[in-house]
Amino acid sequence: MRYVINRIGFFILSLWAAITINFILPRMMPGNPADAMFAKFQGQLTTSALEAMKKAYGIGESSLWQQYVDYLRGLFSFDWGLSFMQYPTPVSSMIGSSLPWTIGLVGVATLISVFLGTALGVYISWKRKGFLDNTLPIVSMAFQALPYFWVALLFVFVFGFKLDWFPMSHGYDPAITPGFTSEYLLSVWNHAFLPGLTLLLGGLSGWIVGMRNNMIYTLGEDYVTFAEAKGVKTSRLMFSYAARNAILPQLTSFAIAIGNVVSGSILTEQVFSYPGIGNLLTDAVQSQDFPMIQSSFLLIAVAVLVANLIVDLLYSRLDPRIRTGGAN
Repeated sequence: MRYVINRIGFFILSLWAAITINFILPRMMPGNPADAMFAKFQGQLTTSALEAMKKAYGIGESSLWQQYVDYLRGLFSFDWGLSFMQYPTPVSSMIGSSLPWTIGLVGVATLISVFLGTALGVYISWKRKGFLDNTLPIVSMAFQALPYFWVALLFVFVFGFKLDWFPMSHGYDPAITPGFTSEYLLSVWNHAFLPGLTLLLGGLSGWIVGMRNNMIYTLGEDYVTFAEAKGVKTSRLMFSYAARNAILPQLTSFAIAIGNVVSGSILTEQVFSYPGIGNLLTDAVQSQDFPMIQSSFLLIAVAVLVANLIVDLLYSRLDPRIRTGGAN
């Protein structure tokens, strides 16, 4: 219990630090974002419009402490300001419409990559020196060595442009009305297949090779050899004895991968013009949309912290030695 409390306390402290840094950094910049945005529309916007933008961003004549209090109040009430590139659309509304696309694409591709790669790593380590052990890591590493955007462009050219098997942009057919209909869901699947396959092939190798190496090391441990000598069933030996301990280092990588789901795969979403967070963040940087950039970065930081907290708690469940050491 003490270990869990310590982990939660560290999470709260880290979350507060991320929120505070996210508040301070834009205010350390020379000038302020509202002035930069106002300069683009010189002669088109009035002074009152500039003041409204400053107020929406939380920068005004009030003290820094009052701005911080207002910032926290708006943060926890999901009032994250107004977007500059689509003024006066709320940032929370734009993120809310883009986030499900990224989670659906990158999240599903990541989960499939993790579970498939881990399972294959367990299998080929048990059947090492076999055909799959000699070929699968090499083939998967060849795909991982290729740049994401190059593979995405290749898929767009071959399967989208030449063969016309899959659409080359957007999240669904604009002619279809969104809803839980078979036509709409099929359209979403068709649009997500190529970018999802790009992410899957790019990330599969790390999980396969990582789990294979961890398993080979674990299979050489004395307790595994002893269990095998006692006649423990193969399936139990492979999963309960070897894989359970070999998977622990994978959890750290899994936490990072899950945290990165929120940020999306920027290059892949750009190539396929996919309406996710990565594409939105790129547009925000190009447009100097500071409220959107600030909110996106904070969302990514929170996702990474939450993922690490979950993995820390899983570690203590899978390996009691960690929980005992934390208690001491």
